[in-house]
Amino acid sequence: MRNKIISTVNIHVKTWFRADLSNPEDSQYFFNYRIFIENKGSDSIQLLHRHWMVEHLVFGIQHVDGPGVVGEQPIIKAGEQFEYVSGCEFWMPIGRMSGFYTFQDMSTEQLFSVPIPLFTLEFPALLS
Repeated sequence: MRNKIISTVNIHVKTWFRADLSNPEDSQYFFNYRIFIENKGSDSIQLLHRHWMVEHLVFGIQHVDGPGVVGEQPIIKAGEQFEYVSGCEFWMPIGRMSGFYTFQDMSTEQLFSVPIPLFTLEFPALLS
């Protein structure tokens, strides 16, 4: 698990390989990741936007932008946590992801970005 604390937002990432959806013989490697976002501040914040940099070993970096996450723009109250699960497919047994979220402080309406820590997605056979 990786984490990064910026100001009052703590982001943790947990990843796992999806053998049930993958087919290594056809170069299909599916992974899930769970993101934990903890608001350690004193004001509510809203996650407005995401920007991912998905790094494929051979194909370079793909940029993915969009509003919120998994169809939501959650408001995270002070002291609370929001989590979600998403996934991605790679055509190689290893890849990396990082990026940032854009939040709005609900009290001041100020926008701020928080980096998502770099994490690696690896086919388990590579680790043996």
